[in-house]
Amino acid sequence: MELRQLGYFVAVAEELHFGRAAKRKHISGPALSQQIIALERELGADLFTRDRRTVRLTEAGRTLLPDARRILALAEDAKQRLQRAAAESTPVRLGYVSWLPDDVSSLVGPEVALRVDEWVLPSHAQADRVAEGALDVALAWVTAEHVEQRGLTAHLLRAEPLHAVHPGISSSEPIAAQRVKVLTDADESAWSSWNRFAEEFAAHTGARIVRIDDGGITGDAFYAHVRRIGAAVLASPKRHTAVIPPSLGQRPVAEPTPVWTWSLLQRQGDDRIGVRGVVDGLLAVARSRGWLAPPSGQWWAPPDDPHRSALASGAELR
Repeated sequence: MELRQLGYFVAVAEELHFGRAAKRKHISGPALSQQIIALERELGADLFTRDRRTVRLTEAGRTLLPDARRILALAEDAKQRLQRAAAESTPVRLGYVSWLPDDVSSLVGPEVALRVDEWVLPSHAQADRVAEGALDVALAWVTAEHVEQRGLTAHLLRAEPLHAVHPGISSSEPIAAQRVKVLTDADESAWSSWNRFAEEFAAHTGARIVRIDDGGITGDAFYAHVRRIGAAVLASPKRHTAVIPPSLGQRPVAEPTPVWTWSLLQRQGDDRIGVRGVVDGLLAVARSRGWLAPPSGQWWAPPDDPHRSALASGAELR
């Protein structure tokens, strides 16, 4: 007897309907019938009586059912114990782009071995690496199209409002989005995600795009562009290692506030205990720290952002 056949037998015994059992086990009706027939031949006994309207267990079927349930339960318990052991010994590989929660390993709990990948790559590259199996999970920015094409699941981990950097001192007084300048870089291999976000934001708000070709979306080169432009420039979510010069300040952006969403990516159907532990642990932290809610007031995210509906729901509940 195969475990798979016992699973099919239990499904039919509980549903007493081959069609419903086939749907439950994600198998075609004829294929399910053939598996039950094969099991009956191996056992040398009919397990069901069938006619056009009803399916009933035979005496042999009623005798087998509790044993089949125990066997399946033992197999599932063994699988779970082995997966837990594997989760403790095999690290879950986490990739990221620029933002990573502080002390991320402690956030997922000691029962999960987590290894933060040392390759810090653009969002599209990290999404590809998860899809290909080089990473187990990653923090990145993606579109709904990216998620579907790569066979991924995207969990919202953080909705980050973006601010502007401008000549002068920092202020809490918001600047209107249409008055902000937006940089896009010629190097699509490094900045394709940011370029897409920036261009759609500019098209929506009327903000003016300034094209560059020196990678100055971040760092000292970014601050040099702000001084050269002499106006407020939208800051990317890329973490700045360079200290903001004293001649420049920050201001929030409003009407609308641009929101960059960080997705926690995993492969669809990857239900390994270690991966579930990382995902559940980080999402619990995100909920407790208020990372999932959009900013108050009018906000904007790209139309193809996979989390727009979740953000809208968060705004309504706040």
